[in-house]
Amino acid sequence: MLKNVFLYWAVTVLACLFFSSHTLALGSPSFVSKSPSPEDFRLVDRKASAPLFVDSNADAAIRLALHNLQEDVERVTGTRPSLVHTIKNLDTHAVIAGEIGKSPLIDRLISEQRIDVSAIRDKWEGYLIQVVDSPLAGLDRALVIAGHDRRGVAYGIYEISEQIGVSPWYWWADVPVRKADRIYIGADTRVVDWPRVKYRGIFLNDEAPALTNWVKEKYGDYNHQFYEKVFELMMRLKANYLWPAMWNNAFNDDDPLNMVRAHEYGIVMGTSHHEPMMRADKEWNRYGKNFGSGRGKGAWDYAVNADGLYDFWKEGAERNKPYDSIYTLGMRGQADTPMSEEQNIGLLEKIVKDQREILGEVFDERPLTEVPQVWALYKEVQGYYESGMRVPEDVTLLWADDNWGNIRRLPTPEERQRSGGAGVYYHFDYVGGPRSYRWINVTPIAKVWEQMNLAYAYGADRIWLVNVGDLKPQEFPTEFFLRMAWNPETWPKERLAEFGERWAAREFGPERAQEIAELVQGYSRHNGRRKPELLEPGTYSQHHYQEASRIDSELAELVARAEEIYREMPLQYRDAFFQLVLYPVKASAVVSQLYMATARNHLYASQGRTDTNEFANKAEDLFALDASLSEQFHRINDGKWNHMMSQPHIGYTHWNNPPANTMPALASYQPHGEADMGVAVEGSGQFWPASGNLVLPEFSPYGEASHTIELFNRGTKPFDFSATTSAPWIHLSKTEGTVLQHTLPLSVSIDWENAPAGRHQEIIDIKGTGWGSARVRVNSFKPDTDATQNIEGFVEAGGYIAIEAANFSRKRDTGGAAWEEIPLHGRTHSSISVFPASDRVFEDPHQAPFVEYDLTLFTAGEIRIQGLFAPSLNFRPGRGMRYAIALDDEKPQVVDILADLSQGAWATAVKDGVRKSESVHKVENPGQHRLRIYAMDPGVTLQKILIDTGGLKPSYLGPPESHLVTASP
Repeated sequence: MLKNVFLYWAVTVLACLFFSSHTLALGSPSFVSKSPSPEDFRLVDRKASAPLFVDSNADAAIRLALHNLQEDVERVTGTRPSLVHTIKNLDTHAVIAGEIGKSPLIDRLISEQRIDVSAIRDKWEGYLIQVVDSPLAGLDRALVIAGHDRRGVAYGIYEISEQIGVSPWYWWADVPVRKADRIYIGADTRVVDWPRVKYRGIFLNDEAPALTNWVKEKYGDYNHQFYEKVFELMMRLKANYLWPAMWNNAFNDDDPLNMVRAHEYGIVMGTSHHEPMMRADKEWNRYGKNFGSGRGKGAWDYAVNADGLYDFWKEGAERNKPYDSIYTLGMRGQADTPMSEEQNIGLLEKIVKDQREILGEVFDERPLTEVPQVWALYKEVQGYYESGMRVPEDVTLLWADDNWGNIRRLPTPEERQRSGGAGVYYHFDYVGGPRSYRWINVTPIAKVWEQMNLAYAYGADRIWLVNVGDLKPQEFPTEFFLRMAWNPETWPKERLAEFGERWAAREFGPERAQEIAELVQGYSRHNGRRKPELLEPGTYSQHHYQEASRIDSELAELVARAEEIYREMPLQYRDAFFQLVLYPVKASAVVSQLYMATARNHLYASQGRTDTNEFANKAEDLFALDASLSEQFHRINDGKWNHMMSQPHIGYTHWNNPPANTMPALASYQPHGEADMGVAVEGSGQFWPASGNLVLPEFSPYGEASHTIELFNRGTKPFDFSATTSAPWIHLSKTEGTVLQHTLPLSVSIDWENAPAGRHQEIIDIKGTGWGSARVRVNSFKPDTDATQNIEGFVEAGGYIAIEAANFSRKRDTGGAAWEEIPLHGRTHSSISVFPASDRVFEDPHQAPFVEYDLTLFTAGEIRIQGLFAPSLNFRPGRGMRYAIALDDEKPQVVDILADLSQGAWATAVKDGVRKSESVHKVENPGQHRLRIYAMDPGVTLQKILIDTGGLKPSYLGPPESHLVTASP
């Protein structure tokens, strides 16, 4: 064990020295030199460190960032650099940080042409990091961080912290700091960067019980001591916008220092979509009775208490005037409910007019257009907009997703001209229908990329805000969302896997970074298929395509790999690895396996199997393991994260979570005391002796290599069995044996070399106890020699063809528009969509870009082709999401994925993680065929194609991809 740990650590250290220079940088070029030259800048060498210069009157955000850099350097090297405020105290090497136009020293370096800041002069939050030789008399070399504004300087400083080996999650996920004796910055370092999305933020929401109980235990309340940890994390992640926790909290009222410290750190504060004018919902609960007069006094109703609400909101604007804020306009009902049962556009327009009047009075020294304002078009509020309500063009329109990661609307070309711009409010966590999901990360970053890439392409780049729930279980997707918000162009779809690898290398070292990234992507893909809260015993099929067994094996492999890495990892990394990787991998697997064990228990009970109760015991053990994992999470690092995994997530019966995790109902079976044979087959819930019609799935040389018969005991005494086949080319893994009290599987396969061509029906006869024998029908189909010579493409077997969308045979691009793969996106492999994202619509399928799939069909007649698409919404008003499909030379059929816009269809789509469509086609003759799929509307994202020629069976994910025969070169 110790030897393995030593080897892991030794290889990791060596890899750190020779791995790509990008190891510790997510998105930015690395500038920390591991093999320094005399020309490099010396930050720390031989226990001497360069002083950190900052003007004595520098903004608090800059001073706080430099203070954190001071501590970070000490964390890494053990040496603490000094903070200085005068030039005469500078050493031969020094760090100089300052804001352009406000730092005399930075302005001097600019005027003397020692640094060129032209690239960031008009870039909000832009920064320059540059090594400068002989910048001042007596100073040999300086590392200069110049910022367009205060946050720009701070972000440049935090970039250095990350690159020297301090993860943004060093506190929030206990990621160890990378130790080093010396730190050098490359002599040629010049980094210029700025955000492409102006406001990039998070929303702490749905925060009870987990986050709230943790906060109360550690801090007493949601006070500035707690929020300082949030502010620092956000600045390290280059975020700048926060909607604070609000379920039972009021940010400004709970602790008056909250808003002060937010501003000092550099965080722009807002209030959620239903909390106008910087007033928390709970503030009205506390003080609303004091606002207004007459019968309307204290009412959250502008129709009867306009004066009271006006005064309440004005207090909020006046209170936040000294601090960076974005003012939420409009009004919803209290507790995040609609304002009224019917639209009252006139009233809402008056509300917005009065709110802007308040802002004009409070900010009378500057134009109202310079006061940041946002109108959140959330849920029914979007309906007001679509019905014609408008706000002044300087107000940012914050479009929302459907609470399940699918953006409902994006700006039209005309709306993109508005000076206030547009943004997106996104969700990693949600309380509401069809079922709440609040426990763990369920959002693959490829899903985030697919939707937010559309947002960026359609000009929604003023605000990106994501609901992160309790924050703690959402570290990985939160960082991706914010990194992408900083610069979407840095993370194209082709680099999605690389993002995970770089993240893992930064947190745990490069030696197993790819494997760790695969674990994170593996569990998040699985949870993205169906959120844990939505799982039921029957989610994954127990009968068809061995689906439940395949998923169980997939999850078991993820757990085994995660546990192996954990065992071999140095002790100091284990807390972080448990939080970020092992717990979500293992806990996600446990909940899924619990429901699958429950399903097996139910099935076995219905068939009277002796081992029914074993699966009940397994389910109970898994339920206990889930609780044990939560307790282990709460114990790590001396209980630092107690309560964080206390969100109930098992046993949902309606949209909201149960009060506590609830064990699914289990069945029990009391076997009799005799021997009693039962036989079941893959593909059916029926069993012998209750049914004499047992049929295995059809065998084909292009289908699954084997299928399974299960022999089981319905009593407690063992029995012997024998099995014979009616044809010698049918092979059984066993032809005789003894069945005890566990199910005994028989694997059935075909010797295709000796099997006859054509369609055949044979019998497997199984003798054991009872009267007669179990007769299992075996259907086989082997194409004749002429047919096999013409097989090409995906081959029909078992009455279907399944195709992963990215595996097309060829494609045609049109006018720069092309189907391209989105790696890691989708439930089983990847997805394809048309890029670049644009407004272009193809009304004529023949003019549209298409992908083409070669097929070999052995069935003539009517077939059905099902497309599994991402559950995207019609984000372009007045249009659906159409594709066209054609088999061979038939006229393309135009299909609108969103033809059914009912609430039920939407709920099914978001629960399943796909939206299904179907078209019917006529096959005149068996043989080679060609399937084309044309893109007509933007945003259509195809994951999988299922072609039903008469044998497709129900399952959650559909069958694995069919056999592909490629043409000889």
